[in-house]
Amino acid sequence: MKRRSVLGGLAGLSALTVPTLGLAQEIETSSAPAPKTWPIAQQFYPREVRVRPELEVGSIIVLSDKFFLYHITAPGVAMRYGVAVGKNELVFRGKAVVARKVKWPSWTPTPDMIKREPDHYAKYADGMPGGPNNPLGARAMYLYQDGHDTAIRIHGTTQPSSIGHAVSNGCLRMVNDHVIALYDAVKIGTPVTVY
Repeated sequence: MKRRSVLGGLAGLSALTVPTLGLAQEIETSSAPAPKTWPIAQQFYPREVRVRPELEVGSIIVLSDKFFLYHITAPGVAMRYGVAVGKNELVFRGKAVVARKVKWPSWTPTPDMIKREPDHYAKYADGMPGGPNNPLGARAMYLYQDGHDTAIRIHGTTQPSSIGHAVSNGCLRMVNDHVIALYDAVKIGTPVTVY
């Protein structure tokens, strides 16, 4: 095992209480080769990491500026995945819950997406059925706040090379293999906090 220091302070965030020591002071990563390769940087491969023991088991925490999603699996332990996040002003931040889960979801761009990029999105205004060419990928977890759909999803992608970048319209993209594993482990009602 090798040790790396990561996730120092999380200064500059508003509307959320962030532990002053950060999510994790140090993690341990296995130096063994990964059993499968994906078209993403190796630091974004899924791995079990140590986190603060007081974090709620079962919850999901996303550090947008680090491009990491943490699923807390036991006290002080999380599965960490690489994600793509919203570009520019489209980064979603806040607290939500997983209120819906869908396998091979259909997709319809939001009116704001169509307005921002009509040449790209207008042709899908009536929606696109689920399947391997759908931009939501193999699985989607729908984030709600106060019973209302935020239009933000944790979902798979047809563009795995986007992981580790700020490129989406606000959603959190994952490699399809990784989102399937997360989907299988997450329950409806799971709390999600995105920093």
